[in-house]
Amino acid sequence: MDRPYKTYQAPYYALRDTENWLHHLTSMLPSREPYWQFETVMRLEESLGVRSAFYFLSEQRLWERPAREWLSPRAWRLYAGRYSLSDAAIREVVNDLDDGGWEVGLHGSYNSPDDRDRLERELTAIEDVLDDDVVGGRQHYLHLSVPETWRHYRALGLRYDASLGSSMVAGFTHGYGLKRPFDDEFVVFPLTVMENALPDPGEQFDEALATCENLLEEAEQNGAVMSVLWHPECSASTTSRGTAGSTAGSSKRRSNWARGSARQQSSTRRLSWTGPRG
Repeated sequence: MDRPYKTYQAPYYALRDTENWLHHLTSMLPSREPYWQFETVMRLEESLGVRSAFYFLSEQRLWERPAREWLSPRAWRLYAGRYSLSDAAIREVVNDLDDGGWEVGLHGSYNSPDDRDRLERELTAIEDVLDDDVVGGRQHYLHLSVPETWRHYRALGLRYDASLGSSMVAGFTHGYGLKRPFDDEFVVFPLTVMENALPDPGEQFDEALATCENLLEEAEQNGAVMSVLWHPECSASTTSRGTAGSTAGSSKRRSNWARGSARQQSSTRRLSWTGPRG
């Protein structure tokens, strides 16, 4: 979970999309909050009888960075518009997700892959809100240090990572199954597709959906574990939300394979199963 609030993005998009500048600027109004899509995703998944994992980030704020970075585009991309786990609305939605059967996990910050102490602080922060143990996570921007990040996760008591993959390429690049980097119970779920890797559903909806359908078919044919990354703010787009819903619905229709795949991907604290050995 990266940015549930639309802040600096509004004037940025207003300058880029001058025909709709008013729409972008008014999206900053507190009553709008177009990036706050938790309830939308929960309703969609509830209707399909599925549950996903939400990974929460404890990232530095821009003003907490050195002053020399405040005008850096990279720093704005990494640190601007972040939320705090002390935010009452965030704390409430974490507990709503947990109560509803969704998994709440760790979204390790950009500078955390090789910093066990930082990861431990971030893990403690989300567990304090959740009032329970977290069992796994995914790194922000998929930023991994292999195998160091996995060693840190395992040492901190986490049972899986879901960061191995690409934000730009869709497919089973890392094979069809789970990874066990230490030949023990710690597992890695390779990422199959992130919404950024799809054709723009706003302009090429059929192509984006076809990509997802083809991946589902490949997964079914190979008994694969398929992992999908969809940022909630992308659900602010009706077309993007439609692609996500159609993909989830399609996987559910492939009932026998989908049930097996769902069991393999469910590493919530309510389950002890972490996938077949090998």
